[in-house]
Amino acid sequence: MSTAIAETNTGISNAKLGTWSFLASEIMLFGGLISAYVILRSGSAHMVVPPRSMMGIPLATFNTFALITSSVTMVLALAAIQEGNIARFQRWLLCTIGGGVIFLCVKAYEYQHKWEEGITISSNLFGSFYYTLTGLHVVHVTGGLFLMAYLLWAGTRGEFTPESHDRVECAGLYWHFVDLVWVILFPILYLL
Repeated sequence: MSTAIAETNTGISNAKLGTWSFLASEIMLFGGLISAYVILRSGSAHMVVPPRSMMGIPLATFNTFALITSSVTMVLALAAIQEGNIARFQRWLLCTIGGGVIFLCVKAYEYQHKWEEGITISSNLFGSFYYTLTGLHVVHVTGGLFLMAYLLWAGTRGEFTPESHDRVECAGLYWHFVDLVWVILFPILYLL
């Protein structure tokens, strides 16, 4: 099943233009929250940051590696579908899904550990920001995993060809955005 790619006046497909518009709204959402955190962290006496030893930096570093690796596998999945290699596309997409699942599992463990250490959403201003920012990111990773599962299913049905892979490319843009958000959250929450 082949779908025609509708072009806009800009020469960009409607799907890609819609994806970029959606990502622009997500940048505003995360940008506002991250800006508020940075401003309060640098100037509020109420922002009590836990010691770095409580933050689990090695685990968060591993999680960062898992997400960055999943971005690479997403690029490889797109390259495979552009070449018309469905089997390789599915393998790389499964690796991308695996990276996202690893991230979520580590994050669940980390949440439980932080909760036991006394870092809760209501413990202080840092806890509120930590769970809001990382929780919103977890929601986006989860949404991305559902999207990848759909692409995997659609790929088995033969819906993508080297000429018609717009949905895969748009999903890749979304996944790279999710990874980029984590690359920003990791240092400001864990390292600074």
